[in-house]
Amino acid sequence: MRLELIPLPSTDVERSKAFYIDRVGFVLDHDVEPGNGMRVVQLTPPGSSCSIAIGVGFVDPSAAPVQSLHLVVDDVDLARQTLLANGVDVSEVSDMGGGVRYAYFSDPDGNSWALQQISR
Repeated sequence: MRLELIPLPSTDVERSKAFYIDRVGFVLDHDVEPGNGMRVVQLTPPGSSCSIAIGVGFVDPSAAPVQSLHLVVDDVDLARQTLLANGVDVSEVSDMGGGVRYAYFSDPDGNSWALQQISR
């Protein structure tokens, strides 16, 4: 089994698409409208085999936001600075001890993300 797609609620697909591409740096895989008013926008973080999907007709836009999705990074400080430079509101870096460090941000719909660095 492989986790490859996480649907996220979005109240404004264009706003969410722009946020993930222009500010966070995800790659647009698909933006299709297969019919019956459905739209699927699939986006993937660089280097990841798991994507997110936003759109119309498959996720209730009024559903509760998805919480604590993790983006594993080599350098949380660099990732944080890149996001800040792109206009994303990112928390300060928290050192959890044991080589684990985090920074947090949310998309426009309140889906929350953690940048996670684990030093070995």
